[in-house]
Amino acid sequence: MSTTLQARTGRELQRYENHFRLVAGCIPYRLKQNVENPTGDSFSKLEVLMITSPNRHDLIFPKGGWDNDETVDQAACREALEEAGVRGTIHDTLLGVWEFKSKSKQNLKGQEGACRGYIFALEVTEELELWPEQSSHDRKWLNVWEAWKLCRYDWMREALNSISVLLTGKPVRLLTVPEISENTSMFCLVKSSGTKCVDSAINALC
Repeated sequence: MSTTLQARTGRELQRYENHFRLVAGCIPYRLKQNVENPTGDSFSKLEVLMITSPNRHDLIFPKGGWDNDETVDQAACREALEEAGVRGTIHDTLLGVWEFKSKSKQNLKGQEGACRGYIFALEVTEELELWPEQSSHDRKWLNVWEAWKLCRYDWMREALNSISVLLTGKPVRLLTVPEISENTSMFCLVKSSGTKCVDSAINALC
């Protein structure tokens, strides 16, 4: 007899820290086999999983609230399962930590709606045919170049660059990145997996 998976709802267990709602997420990935690879490196084998979001045409990485009965990496794994229907092995190394305002609170002044997001890399070992938020999120495997072009927000490109460096030793570099004009909230990189601090503000939505 199979057990039906259900997504968590409500914010009774939600973690907060200094007015920030704590958020955990990940970039699910796989190293695809049988790929033409003349250079012999891992970059051309790397694929990442992105998901759709309700009432939007862009793609995002799974993320959501970090609850007080789980560790941050457990929260990231749960969000990947609930939103993208995948399980896997999460890396200990953070891709980055960002502070931003949630989409619903972006026009409010002060600390209301402030979030702090922790993003990991998740090596996918299992893809479920059915998952809790399947009606809200479709999923799609993409190579790094495709994913880079589809990233709506700079924080996503920063995280994608971090996972590329982590797994292949190579950063993602494009001469031209499509600009998407949208009224967005402020999204700042607090900490990355690299040694260089990024001080510039990044536009994005929760």
